[in-house]
Amino acid sequence: MPSNAHWHALDFKHIWHPCSQMHDYETLPLLPIKSAKGVHLYDFEGKGYIDAISSWWVNLFGHNHPYINAKLKEQIEQLEHVLLAGLTHPQAINLAARLCALSGFEKCFFADNGSACVEVALKMSHHSHLLNGKQKNKFLSLENGYHGETLGALSVGGGVV
Repeated sequence: MPSNAHWHALDFKHIWHPCSQMHDYETLPLLPIKSAKGVHLYDFEGKGYIDAISSWWVNLFGHNHPYINAKLKEQIEQLEHVLLAGLTHPQAINLAARLCALSGFEKCFFADNGSACVEVALKMSHHSHLLNGKQKNKFLSLENGYHGETLGALSVGGGVV
């Protein structure tokens, strides 16, 4: 079975990592992960690590959660993905209806990551003001906050664009 070092070498050759200085990985090896369960990640040598940031805040219920895995398997057998540009499906409609009922909003916009959510929010805010006859070109954000890694998200965060 390939070791951590094997995967590190292949990774360093083929992947440009986000939010990283690639030269750091010349001396600080990446942690190749083979599997995960709950809050733990496991490398190819069997060593466990606590995923303290839940894989960038998306695995709030842990890795390999039995209920979530069962629902994912159920869904993938029916429909793994469909673009919402000109298409729709009952799962998206039902989720949007539930979210609207909980939030009080009338509609939902689905994005695939946090940076895209920030981009969409910026665009919607800008467009909303234009529809109301106002030209706004400033956004309020948290100082030195992290809002994502896209250009728009970086421009309202603490990062340098």
